[in-house]
Amino acid sequence: MMFTLGLTGSIGMGKSTTARMFAAEGCAVWDADAAVHRLYDVGGAAVAPLSAVFPEALRDGAISREVLKQIIARDPGALKTIEGIVHPLVGRDRADFLVQADADIVVMDIPLLFETGGQARVDATVCVYTDDTTQRERVLARGTMTPEQFEAIRAKQMPAEEKRALADFVIETDTIEHARQQVQEVVRTIRKELNNA
Repeated sequence: MMFTLGLTGSIGMGKSTTARMFAAEGCAVWDADAAVHRLYDVGGAAVAPLSAVFPEALRDGAISREVLKQIIARDPGALKTIEGIVHPLVGRDRADFLVQADADIVVMDIPLLFETGGQARVDATVCVYTDDTTQRERVLARGTMTPEQFEAIRAKQMPAEEKRALADFVIETDTIEHARQQVQEVVRTIRKELNNA
């Protein structure tokens, strides 16, 4: 029996680190962002359909995320078109992963899990969480975005408190050790449930 766990959290909350902790506990981890990168890369399934609609997004045989962002900035309606192409391909990637996964617990790392209704496709949800100050410091320390870009992304995401309230499990990522202990507890709880099923 396989148990699917949807992992989510706002930007800078420690989702990637937490996903690696689940993997260390023997869980299979599917990463939605990584799936999109594969779809956009040379030979990816999204390259042909996206470049047919947005030829300017094709760069060296791959889809440029930066160009797509510029297109969406000019024409917000383009986002629906892009999602209409990409979401079914991501769904297929996820389904293929589930068929091949050889683990009792599969963690689905999906940043916009609640925003896209993804909680309906998993057995339970887990939200990573930290305070606003730590979140901001983590994101800006990466050096990949300005404070304005960070705030724009936060404004588009469901508030962290709301995600936390919707989740079946919450992992506070204030420290690595605290987060690891909580991951281990979630895995123990799920495995106990699986053994009693």
